[in-house]
Amino acid sequence: MIRRSVYALVIVAASCAVASAQSTTTGPPAPKDKAMDMSLEMLQSVAKEIAAKGQITQRVLEGGTFSVNVRHIAGAETGLQHGKIAEVWVVREGTGIVATGGTLVDRKPGAAPGEFSGSRIDGGVERAIKPGDLVYIPPGVPHGIKESKGGITYLNIRFEIQ
Repeated sequence: MIRRSVYALVIVAASCAVASAQSTTTGPPAPKDKAMDMSLEMLQSVAKEIAAKGQITQRVLEGGTFSVNVRHIAGAETGLQHGKIAEVWVVREGTGIVATGGTLVDRKPGAAPGEFSGSRIDGGVERAIKPGDLVYIPPGVPHGIKESKGGITYLNIRFEIQ
């Protein structure tokens, strides 16, 4: 039941969702005339592959104004903030501390308007996340994995909100 819910979330979010600039390769285009399935085995294979290569993100579906990505963070990541992009994370493996809100420290502009990165987040909310957890991050909210032990793998569903 949980697996079906996760897949349903991926498909629903993908139908309204934005491409990740952190992808190492572009995923297949989202079909416009039929549904598309991604097996658990395929998603696990992608996660293992990017972890073995030391990569962070692999796009598995490209929809122009949305994307679905598999992410693997070993340790921590840079704090990020997106202008028009909302994200939904579905944690698949590992545990970590996510930080959201607050202020980006050493804020630097990114490639698109409203996009920023920083060395860390000050004054945000920190909480533990584990497999099965879902995190929603609206546009403009700083966010990042503050720490993970042994790495954390999650589906990252990105979509543009006007």
